[in-house]
Amino acid sequence: MTGKTAPPATDPAPAAQKKEPVPAPKEEPAPAPAAEEPPAPEHPPAAEQPTADEPAPVPTAEATPAPEEGPPAPPAEPQAPAPEPKPEKPKAEPPSSPLSLAVEEVSENSVTLTWKAPEQTGHSGLDGYVVEICKDGSTDWTVVNEEPFLSTRYTIQDLGSGDKIHVRVKAVSASGASVPATLAQPVLIREILQLPRIRMPRHLRQTYVRRVGDAVNMMIPFQGKPQPEVIWTKGDQPLDTSHINIRNTEKDTIFYIRKAQRSDSGKYELAVRINGAEDKATLDIRVIEPPGPPQNLKLVDVWGFNVALEWTPPVDNGNSEIKGYTVQKSDKKSGKWFTALERCTRTSCTISDLIIGNTYSFRVFAENACGLSEKAAVTSGVAHIKKTKTAYQPEKIPQRDMMEPPKFTQPLTDRTTTRGYSTHLFCCVRGFPQPKIIWMKNQMEIREDPKYIAMIEQGVCSLEIRKPSPFDGGIYTCKAVNPLGEASVDCKLDVKVPQ
Repeated sequence: MTGKTAPPATDPAPAAQKKEPVPAPKEEPAPAPAAEEPPAPEHPPAAEQPTADEPAPVPTAEATPAPEEGPPAPPAEPQAPAPEPKPEKPKAEPPSSPLSLAVEEVSENSVTLTWKAPEQTGHSGLDGYVVEICKDGSTDWTVVNEEPFLSTRYTIQDLGSGDKIHVRVKAVSASGASVPATLAQPVLIREILQLPRIRMPRHLRQTYVRRVGDAVNMMIPFQGKPQPEVIWTKGDQPLDTSHINIRNTEKDTIFYIRKAQRSDSGKYELAVRINGAEDKATLDIRVIEPPGPPQNLKLVDVWGFNVALEWTPPVDNGNSEIKGYTVQKSDKKSGKWFTALERCTRTSCTISDLIIGNTYSFRVFAENACGLSEKAAVTSGVAHIKKTKTAYQPEKIPQRDMMEPPKFTQPLTDRTTTRGYSTHLFCCVRGFPQPKIIWMKNQMEIREDPKYIAMIEQGVCSLEIRKPSPFDGGIYTCKAVNPLGEASVDCKLDVKVPQ
């Protein structure tokens, strides 16, 4: 081993001589036979002789200290990774508060809570939740669970019957704890035989529409034992009991307004609560009335029997969407109004079929779910349908030479048929005057033969061959002749005999 490694040791010898004179003699007592050479004692300060035998331990003993002593030489190297902590500048933020904290169930000595996970959990992720309680009238909060848990439902046990406690929940992560989510009302530890629940009627789940002056009378049933607390609000504010009457029973609540007003429109919140457990519902009421009249009605144009009108929507839509407009006309002679257009969805229209010589006025009503507007927009001017004199001038059509020699636009095509099955030959021809059609078989004109029926209609020439036999096969020719010339087309008919 030492003899084989000695040659490479000569290269790092200078470094070994300077850095490790002490460990060399400790590891070289075994290869000491190299000390038999007299030069070893002659040069003790250089310690070159032991290094000659040291090549074997060099990779073990000297290699390990070498990297240990190497770092002091380049102290600048540890400064290079110094910028690495820079990306750690952004501080991790704690999670946000849990959502929708609510009481699910209350018994004589426990309360069950539910909530939803926070919107933000931070980069480190969520470790769990911590539940804290505090007796009503005290400010000392006590942690209920020893360690954080990840469930969004928790039951607090061993509570005293009749106690009122405040409850809050925190979300916890490695970055810290969130702002606690706290129940708005303290929980009375008392058994709830039946959780509160609102049974909203189907017709009240949509927008409840009434007209101005109508009565609003709604009964909303609910359940819960013991007797739940019923709370009505509008925009987080209590209702005006001088205008709105609320009557509660054990099983329902009645909402009553004698004469509804536009200001009664809005969303009303109903809460049924028992010892911190509650159910909520929202009721949307809209009180409507007829809209105001359209604005800026103008008579834009009058031409012939027609009139063009334009206007703009009413300023007040009556708290309901405008469904359309009704346009009426009145002639000066009768003074009566007649509806010319209903449910016009645009803010412009054209009235036609007016009577010549009459003078017309126009008005427009707006319409919403409550009906037509009480007033209408009337045109400031009138439209007079003038009687215009027109002289009829017949159109001059240039004469055109229609004469044309016969010309086949569709030729005959070769046909194959079976003996005993009637067949037809077709072609198309044009020409003026109408050409005379002559059918020929093998250059022989077909005259009055009951086997053949020739017809021409709208330039389509046809020849029917009734129940042909092999003798009827051959070359058929259709020839068209008029005073300007003639034309012809041919085809071959083959009649097969079935075997």
